[in-house]
Amino acid sequence: MHVEQWMNRDLVTVSPDESFRTAMHLIRQKGIRHIPVVEGKRLVGIVTDRDLRQAAPSGATSLSIHELHYILERLTVREIMTKQVVTIRPEQTVEEAALLLLGHRIGGLPVVREGELCGIITETDILQAFLQLRGKGPLDIASSIVEIEREKRAQ
Repeated sequence: MHVEQWMNRDLVTVSPDESFRTAMHLIRQKGIRHIPVVEGKRLVGIVTDRDLRQAAPSGATSLSIHELHYILERLTVREIMTKQVVTIRPEQTVEEAALLLLGHRIGGLPVVREGELCGIITETDILQAFLQLRGKGPLDIASSIVEIEREKRAQ
């Protein structure tokens, strides 16, 4: 199975000059955890929900709400993104993607073809590929969990 078969092509991206608040809004609105950072179609970084949480001010801050908004509006994605991005090519295998995710302890890989971003593959995509390979679809997941629980009880 190749990455190309499982990657998400419907990408949400930001430019490095976008604000922290814009990136945070996109992650919350779209329910995603990884946003590739692009200039044109060229990948220049990645920002994750974790990056944004770490860059967010603590609730214990002594700044006023207006000061916080002012600071967060000026904080750019460029300042918080990961610049050394681990990527994969679409013709590589899902197994190779899984090894990269595990080896680098990350949750998503931008998929790059000839220097241009063409998709992203995440842990969830790889789990779906694994389940399909095992002959399990989304509706089979609940029955698989029940089977595992029964096996645990029987032991």
